[in-house]
Amino acid sequence: MAHEQILTEVTNRVGIIRLNRPERLNAWTFQMSNEIREQIEAWNADDGIGAIMITGEGRGFCAGADLNDFADRAETNKKGSGESIARGGAGITHLIRESKPTIAAINGYAVGVGLTMILPMDVRIASTDAKLSIRFIKMGLMPELGSTRLLAQLVGLGHATDMCLTGRLVPAEEARDMGLVTTVTEPDDLEATALAKAEEIANNPTDAVMMIKELLSKNPLDADLEAVMEREGLRDQIARRLPDHEEAVKAFLEKRDPNFNSSS
Repeated sequence: MAHEQILTEVTNRVGIIRLNRPERLNAWTFQMSNEIREQIEAWNADDGIGAIMITGEGRGFCAGADLNDFADRAETNKKGSGESIARGGAGITHLIRESKPTIAAINGYAVGVGLTMILPMDVRIASTDAKLSIRFIKMGLMPELGSTRLLAQLVGLGHATDMCLTGRLVPAEEARDMGLVTTVTEPDDLEATALAKAEEIANNPTDAVMMIKELLSKNPLDADLEAVMEREGLRDQIARRLPDHEEAVKAFLEKRDPNFNSSS
């Protein structure tokens, strides 16, 4: 699959996407979005991939949307012939939430869409030089891609309100303390740390991983505890009948590590 604005590689059941506009700090474009979507969809259909890591080439993860696109849009809107009020950009949020596990390795700036795109990911790891900002207010715009809920779920309403209304840059250590990222590493260790986490997840049973992701997407917001437990119980009954559970039991009895996903 040929791409112009992302680089891709595969290592040990992990697909790696690198945003590849380093001269613009990987500023987001519609083309980049489409290329990311196409690659995630391809790896979701590939039994040899168990997790996806996303990072940026050069000095930044993603410094937000390309302002050239903003300038063109502002001009057409001013003339009264701009985009429709209803837009479909949130599809990337649904794709990532329903995707195989995604791990963000955040190097440098993650601003605007560079932040909102990683909120639905499963794990976020930052280097010490990372700076994160939901900067839409500085452009007179609204947070997007479900971020007013997803950010509040991760860091709490107080921190989310502060970030959204100020648009300030949050350093990596503060992002870790508020729960926005799980781990902070030295820049030279970032990719190795993120890849190790991705490999750890990728080598677990993919079928069970995907059911757990579904439960974590639905259950935290459901006030009905009985419904939560019913979903868990149904998926547990499914998991008990899958080859990876049988392999886990055999491996335990034989005192060896399990070989998951071997039927894929």
